[in-house]
Formats: sequence, C-alpha cells, structure tokens
Amino acid sequence: MRDKYLAQDNRYENMTYHRSGRSGLILPEVSLGLWHNFGDTGRYENMRAICRTAFDQGVLHFDLANNYGPENGAAERNFGQILRDDLGIYRDELIISSKAGYHMWPGPYGDWGSKKYLIASLDQSLKRMGLEYVDIFYHHRMDPNTPLEETMGALSQIVKSGKALYVGLSNYDGETMKKAAKILEEERCPFVINQNCYNIFDRRIEHNGLKATAREEGKGLICFSPLAQGMLTDRYLNGIPEDSRIRTDGRFLREDVVEKRLEQIRALNDLACERGESLSQMALKWILKDGVVTSVLVGASKPEQLLNNLGVLKSADFTKEELDRIDEITGN
Repeated sequence: MRDKYLAQDNRYENMTYHRSGRSGLILPEVSLGLWHNFGDTGRYENMRAICRTAFDQGVLHFDLANNYGPENGAAERNFGQILRDDLGIYRDELIISSKAGYHMWPGPYGDWGSKKYLIASLDQSLKRMGLEYVDIFYHHRMDPNTPLEETMGALSQIVKSGKALYVGLSNYDGETMKKAAKILEEERCPFVINQNCYNIFDRRIEHNGLKATAREEGKGLICFSPLAQGMLTDRYLNGIPEDSRIRTDGRFLREDVVEKRLEQIRALNDLACERGESLSQMALKWILKDGVVTSVLVGASKPEQLLNNLGVLKSADFTKEELDRIDEITGN
C-alpha cells in the first residue's frame, strides 16, 4: 500500500504567480515540464517525489504532451498514476496541459494538425491520465499543409466539448500566431498562451515576432528549455559527467555544442556568482526580466534540482550593466 500524500498547508506562500496575458488563467512563475525524466526509462518513485516537491512549493502547473516519454505516451501514463496515488485529490488546484502535433501513430492521421488527429490524440491523452479534461490543450507545432482554419476549428470544438478549458499554441511564429488568434477570437475560443523555446542562447522568439506579438495581442507566454538543455547550469563547467544526458541519451544535446559554448558558459557563471546565485537561477531570471513571459518550464531529474531552480524566486532584478554584459558574452 502506497503512503498517503497530504500537500503542505503553506504551499502557496512563497510562490509568485502571473496572469497569462489578459485572461483568467494564472500560472506559477516556475512550472514543471514532464518532457524528460517521466518516461519508461525513469524510476516511478523519483517521479512521484519530484511532483510532490513541486506541488508543496506552489508549482501547480504540470506540462505534458502526447509524445513525451520515451516511449510516446509514457509521461502521461506515469503522471496519471501520480494523480491516482498523490495529486488527484487536489485536481481543482492543478493546471494540467497537454499537446498534439508531432508523430504519434502510423498513417496520415497520426501527426501534424488535422482535426481528426487533434481530437483523437486528446481523447488518448485523457485516457492515459485518467482525466475528463485538461486545463490547457496546445497545438504543438505549425502545420504547413493543413488550413489554419481547420486546426483552430478543432481546438475550438475541443473547448466546446468540455475536454479542455483553454487552448494554446506551441512553436508558432508571430505572424502565424496573430492569424490564428483572429480565427480563435471569431470562434469565441479562449486562446490564452503560447509555448516556445527561449533562453539566453536561443532568442528566436525575439526575431520571429512571437514575443512582441504575444505582448501586443495580450496572450501569455511560457518558455521551455530555459536552461538550454543543461548548458546554462554548472553541469558542464568541468567536463561532461558520465551520468549526464549527453552520455546517457544524446538526442537533444551533443558534446561538441557544449564545447563551443564553454567559454560563454564560464563567463555567465562568473556573473551569476557575482550576483550571489547559481547560473541556472540567473538564466531563469533572465527569461522573466521584462514581464512578458508568464512562466518558465523547468525539468528536473530529482527534487533537489527543482528546489535549486526555485531559487529564482529570490533573485534580484538585473541592472542594465548586467544585461549588457550577458549580451556581450553571448554575442547578441
């Protein structure tokens, strides 16, 4: 019999929360992403411990997708078990999100953005997690072949069916997001948030119009890979650890990429030390520096890693000189 979990009574006292654009959706400054470490290769009791620690610290948002694993669907299955074992009694306090847009099953309707794929995929996600609805359902990436009206119409139908409360767009550029927002407004569908990669090294959303358009349109913005797959931490300052993701996985970060960035990483770490914080805390604070980003998505391989990242809540604001120094280090 599993031990009974009761959340900490003071769980909301130290977390900062932000409204997502001009909507009623409110998210913690730091959210937990289940992209890594929650698949079939993970250890279930560790997953439970991470989620418990997150919620005890006021992290009420858990972000998933249909293809998070490995294998596809594994993260949702494991999170569904965590809901049954621990967090389910707090369902009305939680924000749970999922997505569809990448390959899930064979054939023409297991990928991209057709109405058939999106609705079928969400039905599968709900079954895996044991839920009647998700709080946010995202289209995971732009589809160059399916009409935008069809994809947005599917998202609208999903909300009207009660299977999602809000919809979001992930990996969209500013121009396409603006077109999608107009369609969803006409559908009276609550599109409230964008999810995109953003960090000190990767600033694409500044160049493709997404960040500026989110501000203009009154939409929220939540950012994944804020630590650049671990490069913006002290993990690789003195070589590649044998238990690192580079060694054990290798799908998302290569050793040569780290080596090219190493001088910059060390210079950024020096600045973080001067600020009295870890490199990861400084990197997270940088994303939140101007009030446009609603929340940052962090992954964690153990509870202690999550707690370290939550130190960003106490980080000082940047001076102009510090921001200029970061740009100089990174060549931006």
